[in-house]
Amino acid sequence: MKKIVISKLFLYRYRFIIGYTLLGLAFVALLFVLPIISQHGLSEAEINSTTGSYYLGWDAIKNGDLIDLPYRLLQKISITIFGLSTYAVKLPSIIVGLGLGLLLVLLLNRWFKSNVSLLASCLVVLSTPFLFLAGSGTPLIMLIFWPTLLLWLGSKIQGEKKPKPSYCFLFALTLLLAVFTPYMVYFAIFCVFFVFLQPHLRFIIKSLPKLPLIIVGLIVAGGMATLIASIIMHPDTIMGLLFAKTYDISNFLNNIVSGFTPIFAWQGAVQSVFLAPLISLPTLALALVGLFSTTKGFFASRNSIASLLIVFAIIITGFNPDAALFIILPLSILVAHGLKYLLEKWYGLFPENPYARIVAIFPLAILFGVMLVPSLLQYIYGYRYNPGVARKFDYCLTIVRENLTDETLVAKKYYDFYKILEDSTDLKVINEIPTNKVGALAVLHDTEKPENYILSRIITSPMAEDSDIIYLYTEKGE
Repeated sequence: MKKIVISKLFLYRYRFIIGYTLLGLAFVALLFVLPIISQHGLSEAEINSTTGSYYLGWDAIKNGDLIDLPYRLLQKISITIFGLSTYAVKLPSIIVGLGLGLLLVLLLNRWFKSNVSLLASCLVVLSTPFLFLAGSGTPLIMLIFWPTLLLWLGSKIQGEKKPKPSYCFLFALTLLLAVFTPYMVYFAIFCVFFVFLQPHLRFIIKSLPKLPLIIVGLIVAGGMATLIASIIMHPDTIMGLLFAKTYDISNFLNNIVSGFTPIFAWQGAVQSVFLAPLISLPTLALALVGLFSTTKGFFASRNSIASLLIVFAIIITGFNPDAALFIILPLSILVAHGLKYLLEKWYGLFPENPYARIVAIFPLAILFGVMLVPSLLQYIYGYRYNPGVARKFDYCLTIVRENLTDETLVAKKYYDFYKILEDSTDLKVINEIPTNKVGALAVLHDTEKPENYILSRIITSPMAEDSDIIYLYTEKGE
């Protein structure tokens, strides 16, 4: 009987290719059905982002309208092509989420062995906080996208004896575009200081060819000159880039507490658009294992990066509680470190035993399932049935598009938002009760009801807090 050699089996030889393929298919499938399986409505932040993006002028730089400019341009294009809908609002984040998921996989695969990076990638890109970001139509996802892209490009420059000039060019261009996102100015400064403080990176910078350095310098200098000129003409822009919504430094500690509470709290009553807890206990425990395992080689670049990114996450959360989701990036690195530590310790117990690798599959599969499956179920069902979170989303847009055709819609609170519907539908949107006859009249639930019309129908939704969404009226007869 011929002896079976495990290393020659098809599944063993191509296990990583198969694993990454399955991960990619699952991730892509999840992203494109996000608006179906998760929150159907739009949060207030998504509505405000949509309104600001759609009315973005082509002279935005001249007018100082620079904050989150790359994302808002993408969202404007999406709404212009597909019309105002929940999916069109979220599509830019879905596209960026695909890129971010790929970058995290590439980054972890760059820093860790394939078995560690594959498992860590699954836990991160299929986690509740990551899927929330990819399914939320706000620029918040850019806060993680730019640093991840910069770290990956930096690893491509660092890992080569003669880095390609193209990577240097892309790094400079990314750094320039990232500055338009709030707090990324701090990250750019962080990158500069980290390069000077890290001996290995200082040596790499000194050994780079002169031409890429000159190109990088010219790109950054030209972009910063344009940015500074716009800030001089519109001083408020710099406040938005440095501090975003929060300008009062006295709220710094309160913002940190309110930002991290939904991530680590173990109760479901947190009044936020974030499910609590966003990070499961097994994932948090694995990340802590990874954190402690990095203390021995802290000054290695990838080890110190995770710890310093945690400090950076805490600082920017003091300016805006929503920025606490930046913790996803250092968390993914620490989870990979934790998995690496556990696997090394397991194999270290049986250095001469080839069956140890096979036996390790079972506890690892249990740990993996405990971390992954509850996180997916929490995301799918939490945004539907958790009352503390569900009430944070407005379902009016979906109901309006499904039930109204050529009525006159009265919307007061989000008038500018619903006004966008006029460009892709036959609806006419006004912000107050008309004095003249307009035929059928549709009034949103949070708007003053007319007295000179007859109520003919109330459109309800089980997802709305008070059930009623739209009141339909007809004209009174003479």
